[in-house]
Formats: sequence, structure tokens, C-alpha cells
Amino acid sequence: MHGLGNDFIIVDSLIDPFPIKNGITPELAIRMCDRRFGIGADQVLWLHPSRSEAADARMTIINVDGMVAEMCGNGVRAAGVYLYKYGPNSGQKNYLIETLAGIKPVQIQDEADELKTLSMVDMGAPAFGAGFNSEGEELTLPLDISARFASLNGRKLSFYEINMGNPHAVIFVEDVRRFPVEEFGPIVEHHERFPEKTNVEFAQVVGKSELMLRIWERGAGMTLACGSGACAAVVASIMLGKTNKDVKVKMPGGQLRVIWPGIGNTVFMEGPAEEVFRGEYLI
Repeated sequence: MHGLGNDFIIVDSLIDPFPIKNGITPELAIRMCDRRFGIGADQVLWLHPSRSEAADARMTIINVDGMVAEMCGNGVRAAGVYLYKYGPNSGQKNYLIETLAGIKPVQIQDEADELKTLSMVDMGAPAFGAGFNSEGEELTLPLDISARFASLNGRKLSFYEINMGNPHAVIFVEDVRRFPVEEFGPIVEHHERFPEKTNVEFAQVVGKSELMLRIWERGAGMTLACGSGACAAVVASIMLGKTNKDVKVKMPGGQLRVIWPGIGNTVFMEGPAEEVFRGEYLI
């Protein structure tokens, strides 16, 4: 499945146990995600029974580099659509999915066609780092990392930290299409401030209700879309007064809608998820 080109291998162990004793190891996930020698994906989403009776499924997220991720916004939406179509309680409109970042509610909004389905996920409340105080007010300076990049030629480059259950560094630029994301993304990802690495979003404000975004994902590199990254960018833009509270986020893979009323509220993210194919992987 994919959400705006952010693609996933969904493995269903909700009823039948995984055929290997240790389940999906990082090594197996790396092989499966390989686009030449495996299936090809940004992440494996492994669905198994929840440890909480309140949730419909538990989702283990394994990146293309074998690292286990706390959260993936597009992945949660895709998993919700999968449960809607094929899960033990298929046909419902609401699902609860357990992640390392907590239980995330997913609501099925609309079935556009046989394969593509619109869904909305409650991403929870954001947490703030560099650039904001604990209440999210812009009181502290963002981290200025300009000195690291000779190619900036004196231009300032700084990032704001937003945590959406997983870490994000949001950088506002004037022209995101031309910005050298491939050069700066991996350096910010491995910044010493992030011992577990970080996702990096390069955002351009188009208007009060629209952002353009390019993404460097932790452990995956350039991706076509990132749901939690879109949420982080919108939260930062709202806190800085750059946009209103209902924003369209345009990424190379397509568009998401992100709604955040402000401090003390959760972030809602809406967009499509689409099934591409089903098959067997020989292990």
C-alpha cells in the first residue's frame, strides 16, 4: 500500500502467527524493502494483536534501514484502511491502532474507489523542542546550523523541533523546489541533538492555508510524502503565525490536509491510502 507515494509492505499477523519464530527482524525488513532484490518499500508495517484490549491492532514500524520507528502518520492511515478492508472487524468506520507513540484513532472518511480510500488520523498533541518553549511559544532561538554548510554562502539555515510521536526538524525555505534537500537532509538527520536521528522537513509557505514540503525521512532518505512530517511542518507554521489552522500540504507524492486548533489540542491529518498489490514473499 502507499499514501501519496510513501509506500509500505503490510504484513498481517492478526490471526495467523508469523511463520518465523522471531517475527520480522531488522535484517528481514531490510531485504523485503530492497527495491531490486526484495519487494520494495519505505517501511514494513507489521500488524499483530494489540497488547491493549482497547486497540484493534498493534503496528510495528520498521524502516528500510532496519530501524524500528515510533510512529508513521501515512502508515497509520494505510493500516486503518487495511483493517477496514481485510481486518477481523472489517467494514467499520473507526479503528484504534497501537504504536510505540501510543494508540492512534483512525476514521475512514470515504471510499473513492475499490483501491483508494480517504482516512483521517488523530496524531495526538505535538511536543516542542528548539525554537519554542514547553508551551509552544516562540521564545527560544531555533538551532542555527548555517556554519555547517559552506554552500549556503552566508544564508541562514535553522530548524525548529516538533515531535509528533517521532522527531522532526522543520526548516523554512523560500523555494523548496530548488533547495538542495539531498545535501542538507542527511546532515540534519544525523545532528548531534538527535541521538536517534530525526526526520527533516523543508517547507515553503505558499499562503495562509497552503504549504509545499519536501522530506528527508530518518532511515529512508528522500520520500514522496510523510504524514507526521506534514503535521510537524503545519504545527511549526501555525506557531510562527505563517498559516491558519487548516492547511493543505503539497508534497511530491500528493496532498494532505492537516488541522490543528492550537496548544492543548491534537493534530488531525487526512489523506488517501491505496492498495497496490498483494502477494507472497518467500522466506
